[in-house]
Amino acid sequence: MTPERVQAWLDAYVAAWRSYDGIGVLFSADAEYRYHPYDEPLRGRDAIAADWLREREDPSTWEARYEALLVDGERAVATGETRYAEGRTFSNLFVLAFDGDGRCREFTEWYVEQPRGMA
Repeated sequence: MTPERVQAWLDAYVAAWRSYDGIGVLFSADAEYRYHPYDEPLRGRDAIAADWLREREDPSTWEARYEALLVDGERAVATGETRYAEGRTFSNLFVLAFDGDGRCREFTEWYVEQPRGMA
């Protein structure tokens, strides 16, 4: 992976979240996805897509931007922010691993809510 390829993946991730379309193509068939670092992972592309579709967020209620911070071979770390219209802002860190086709095979999210008025 290159920083540019990781950034393209992150941009596609946000687009998939916004549209709830194309989620599956982002992940390998055997991917593991964790919303929190110590969660038991969702396992497999189908389980990840189904979970995303279970609780949809209105795309007009949030903005998100993530950037590749470090890329080392198949592994990457990305940081960014998610801002909700109702006032909450989260600082995000993603720990990622990719397969040879550029699909994510491991996704772990770390996030912290910022104190209001900080951003």
